[in-house]
Amino acid sequence: MLDTRLTNARFLTMDPARPTARDLGVWRGRIVGLDEEATSLPAREVIDLQGATVLPGFIDSHVHMAWTGLKAATPSVAPCERAEDVLAVVARAAAGLPPHAWVDVAGYDQRALGRHLTAAELDAAAGGRKVFLMHDSGHGCVVSTAVLDLLPAGAAASDGFLAESAMTAARRLRLPYAQDELADAVERAARTCLAEGVTAVAEAGIGGGLLGHSPVELGAYQLLRDRGRLPLRVQLMAAGDTLLPVTAHEADGMTHALGLGLRTGFGDDWLSVGALKIYTDGGMMARTAALTEPYSGTGLTGEFQDDPERIAATVLAGHLAGWQLAVHAIGDRAVDLALDALERAQRVLPRPGARHRIEHAGLVRPDQLPRFAALGVTAVVQPAFLYSFGDDYSAVMGAKRAPWMYRGRAFLDHGIPLVSSSDRPVTDGAPLRAVQFMVERASSSGLPVGPAEALTVEEALRACTVAGAYACHWEDSAGTLAPGKRADLVVLGDDPRRVDVSRIAAIEVVATVVDGTVAAGALT
Repeated sequence: MLDTRLTNARFLTMDPARPTARDLGVWRGRIVGLDEEATSLPAREVIDLQGATVLPGFIDSHVHMAWTGLKAATPSVAPCERAEDVLAVVARAAAGLPPHAWVDVAGYDQRALGRHLTAAELDAAAGGRKVFLMHDSGHGCVVSTAVLDLLPAGAAASDGFLAESAMTAARRLRLPYAQDELADAVERAARTCLAEGVTAVAEAGIGGGLLGHSPVELGAYQLLRDRGRLPLRVQLMAAGDTLLPVTAHEADGMTHALGLGLRTGFGDDWLSVGALKIYTDGGMMARTAALTEPYSGTGLTGEFQDDPERIAATVLAGHLAGWQLAVHAIGDRAVDLALDALERAQRVLPRPGARHRIEHAGLVRPDQLPRFAALGVTAVVQPAFLYSFGDDYSAVMGAKRAPWMYRGRAFLDHGIPLVSSSDRPVTDGAPLRAVQFMVERASSSGLPVGPAEALTVEEALRACTVAGAYACHWEDSAGTLAPGKRADLVVLGDDPRRVDVSRIAAIEVVATVVDGTVAAGALT
């Protein structure tokens, strides 16, 4: 007997063997069958979906859950467009705090102000307290003099803005957060994901790097799992700098590893260890993504997070230790570094099934596409970046390079697996927003951004489902609606293939189902 039969719906299975169905049966959190396979069995509950459209649950393959949850509970300066308004928010956040307290403020973006704030301005606003004003990109911050005084001499010479490794040094003064605090933040972010139809996520770097929150950060997710508060599936990427030198048996070929030799694949259907996250460069918002040619109108070409040879050595060490690698590379110069390092690693130890990923792939030159394909590298992009920031990014890349940003069609045409993700909380995390952008390739102002990179609606939906499952090694249990797979579904108020493209992002998410149970919204 089925636990549930869902009927009278338009099931878009994303399975070429059976693209659509009208009925779906669920038993013990798994899909038992479709159409006659389901209707031939008795069910404890039959739910009439009244013609709704049902897809596999969306998979967001690159998120920052703890950061998202913490940011939502932190005073924000967005959308202030004047320095005095930003400083007023800082002053209110600092009011009443002890002199030694940290003042955490989110939502900072110098582009809205036309310049960066300074440490002196934060000193005056916060009464000399330690202020950490986080850049929305996650690649920079502005801090007060009280923070600069705690940093090494080089950073102390700054006027307050710190980027990349300098920001990491400042963050480490504030860390670690308590596991309970992180668990609350992750749960808060997970509820937002569920409301948008997301049933599984890949957390892009814990325990270290730019955005780690504690050296024991994994414990926060285990707390949620143990307490029954983890409402969606989570795959955790360990930050590259959590690898430690080890003296393993020479036959193992490992020089570095996570504690106990932990690597990609450990865990269960709800909480598991995924890729090793390795940073190469910064971000376009902060103008630190590493480019071969300068940002238009500036002499800036971005920066690497570390010495390129040390980055390549980390890639090799992670590859030798058996990890799937998720290499952050936004600018084309960083993509060169990532491809060179991955090619070298595969030459030293061929691992054809490693499924290494390049996260963001924000600016990819035409000559780099065949290298992606030859290495079997997956491109994990964030389409909503160009919806939110396409006008600015197009301006700083110029007419020649703008069509190369966050590609779609070119990846598919070269046989490169293309995955859509959000990088939440940097911008809008809703998968349907990403789908709309991938199809129409227009920014929020209507500016076309690389229109030749447009996908069909079906291709865009695959990037959020089938391809996401592949990138996370979940294809046997997720990504399509097929017998034996997890009953993780999103119920939509309309069919993305049948509405005007401009309306896709506005389609109602009626309900999100995880493990056969409604986790957000309602089915009746």
